[in-house]
Amino acid sequence: MEITWWGHATCTIEDSGVRVLTDPLFVRRFAHLRRRRGEVPPPRAAVAEVVLVSHLHSDHLHLPSLARLAPGSRLIVPSGAVAAVPGLRMLRRMRQLHITEVGPGDTVRVGEVRVRAVPALHDGRRLPVGPHRSPALGYVVEGEARTYFAGDTGLFDGMADAVGPVDVALLPVGGWGPYLGHSHLDPARAAEALTRLAPRSAVPVHYGTYWPIGLDGVRPHEFHSPGDEFVRYAAKRAPEVTVHLLGHGERVRPEAGR
Repeated sequence: MEITWWGHATCTIEDSGVRVLTDPLFVRRFAHLRRRRGEVPPPRAAVAEVVLVSHLHSDHLHLPSLARLAPGSRLIVPSGAVAAVPGLRMLRRMRQLHITEVGPGDTVRVGEVRVRAVPALHDGRRLPVGPHRSPALGYVVEGEARTYFAGDTGLFDGMADAVGPVDVALLPVGGWGPYLGHSHLDPARAAEALTRLAPRSAVPVHYGTYWPIGLDGVRPHEFHSPGDEFVRYAAKRAPEVTVHLLGHGERVRPEAGR
């Protein structure tokens, strides 16, 4: 089992011969955000048997990035996504994407792996005016390992029961701006999530990639430091968890067995 972090929430999970891509974002700039660290992922990053979208925010469900997927790719999205984001219907028609909508507890089989949707504490609608029709989700990819991709989430009651036993946790530890709300994980809250989930390994994601144009000097530590801070907090709160701090485009083969 191998994990590659491409930046932000975009990862490739390779397990049991299946490539799983999460929240693909393959641009240098979009809206008011600019990629400040790491190269735009290469074409091979868009190659996957299945693509997971955690929620409808445009830095997670990014239509131009989804348009880079190979024709016929399988896409798993939160329930209600196709109605809420009309561009998905166009992509489905033009790129022959096979789109499956899921809610918490739903499972989808892809080759030798099973993808299970789990809840997340986050505003999952299409901003700025989308209706509250689609939940924010995380996913557990179960093959040789059980890998939890949290998407965007805050801590919530019953988190461990909802997610279930996992071997590897891909946890957001920052964001794309100088302030995080309660529905996000910062380094300290992500370390608390480790104490609840008790994985064997963890990879911090969703930090140090995009930042608002013109705000380089506003709380720059919120861009640069979350990964290192998470390592320090995790060492104190969950010393039994091995944290893999990856650079953009780097990969790791975390221990999966218990």
